[in-house]
Amino acid sequence: MKKKIIHLVDDEIVIHDIFKRIFLEPEYELRISENKAQAKANHSPDVDVVIMDQMIPGSSGLEIFKELKKDDPPVRVIFLTAFGTIESAIEAIQQGALDYLQKPFNNIELRHKVDRVIKERRLNQENVRLKRTLGDRFAFDNIIGRSPLLKKVLGIIESVADSNSTVLITGESGTGKELIAKAIHSNSNRRHLPFSPFNSSNIPANLFESLLFGYKKGAYTGAVADKKGIFEEADGGTIFFDEIANLSDETQSKILRVLQEKEIQPLGGNQIKKVDVRVLAATNIDLMDRVKSGDFREDLYYRLHIINIHLPPLRERKEDIPLLADAFLKTFSRENKKVIKGMSPKFLRQLMDYSWPGNIRELQNAMLRAVLLSNSPVLDPEALPPEILGRHSQHAPGNGFNVKVDAYKRQLIVETLERHNWVQKKAAEELLLKPSTLYELIKRLGIEK
Repeated sequence: MKKKIIHLVDDEIVIHDIFKRIFLEPEYELRISENKAQAKANHSPDVDVVIMDQMIPGSSGLEIFKELKKDDPPVRVIFLTAFGTIESAIEAIQQGALDYLQKPFNNIELRHKVDRVIKERRLNQENVRLKRTLGDRFAFDNIIGRSPLLKKVLGIIESVADSNSTVLITGESGTGKELIAKAIHSNSNRRHLPFSPFNSSNIPANLFESLLFGYKKGAYTGAVADKKGIFEEADGGTIFFDEIANLSDETQSKILRVLQEKEIQPLGGNQIKKVDVRVLAATNIDLMDRVKSGDFREDLYYRLHIINIHLPPLRERKEDIPLLADAFLKTFSRENKKVIKGMSPKFLRQLMDYSWPGNIRELQNAMLRAVLLSNSPVLDPEALPPEILGRHSQHAPGNGFNVKVDAYKRQLIVETLERHNWVQKKAAEELLLKPSTLYELIKRLGIEK
C-alpha cells in the first residue's frame, strides 16, 4: 500500500514530537522541515498534504506556501496558526490553501482533516487514472508540441482541470491562450456544460454589464424583453475572459462579487440569482503593472491568480515549429483540396530562423498563405511572406533599413521607459501610443528591463 506522505513545516521541537505520535502508524511517512530552504528541499509532488506553521524563522508560512506552489501548483496546505494570526491564515486560504487549525490544536481534529485531504487527493488521482484508461480527452489532441516548456504547461492543466479554481492564462498575443482555456474546460467535470468565451477588448464599455449579467425588460431603451447574461447562460460551466485587463473598474468590482458570492443581479432587476460558474481569464500584458498603476483591482487580481499558466512564445519553443507547421499544412491542404506532401529543407529552415513575433497565429497564417500560393507538391521558401524571408529574420543583415528602424524604435522606447521607471502606461502616453501597441513593440523588439 502506498504510504500517506505528510510534510510538516514548523520549527518547534514539541510540535515535531506531537506529529510523530499522531502519525505513528507505518501507513504514514512524515517529513519535517524547520525553515524555507528545508521546506523546498523536502517537498515533492508525491506529498499528500503540507502542514504549515504561520511563523517560520527568516520567512513566513505564506511566503513558503507561494514558493512551493510555483513548482507544485496543486500542493495541498493546511496552516497552523497561533492566536492573533487568524487574518494571515484567511489570507492563505484566499491564496489557495485548504484550511487552517488554531494552536493548540485538537489531535483528533488534525488527524481527521489530514486523512480527509489525503482521501480526496487519492480519489482525484484515481479518477484521472480511470479517465486515461477509458480514453478520455487527457491526450490534449488539439495542443501540438513536445518541448519541455509545453509539457510543463500540459502538466499544470492536467493537475487543475478538475478543480473549481480560477486560472489566469498569460502569454503574448497568438500563443494559444483560448486553446488552453478550452483544454482546461474539456478535461474538467464541467465538460458537458457550456464553455462561454468573452473577449473583453471587443465590447463597448456600456454593454459589458448587460452582456455579462443580463437585463430585465425596460432596463434601458431598447430592452424590450428579459435577456439572460453570459453568467446565467453558462451556469454550471466555464466562462473564459480573454483580455481581462480591458474591463472597467465597475465591471471588475461586479465580477469580483460573482466570484465571492456566486450570485448575479440583472440590470433593472431586484432579484438575486445564484450561479455556479468557473472563471478562466487571459491577458497578454503584466496585470501586476496594471494593479500598480491603479487600472486593475488588486483583490480581483489575487482572485484570478490562484493558478497562473504562462504560455511561452514560439521563439522559446522552436522544437515545436516543425510539428505545428506540419499540422497546419495537412489541415489547409485538405481544406483547400491541395496535394502537398511536405516542406523543403530550405522552407523549414526559414521557419526555424524567424523570430515569430505573432507566435502560433502568425505561423498559422504563413502556412495558409504558403499552401494557397504553392503549385508544387513540396513547399518552397518563395511561398512565404517577405518578412519571414529575411527582413525580420534573426539572420537579417545588420545594416538593412528595417533593422536600423527597429534599432531606433528600441532606443526611443527604452529611454522613455527609463524616464517613467518602466511604467508602460506612462511611457505609452508620452509616445502617443496605445498601451497594447507599446506592449507588442516591447515584445517584438526584445526589450527587457
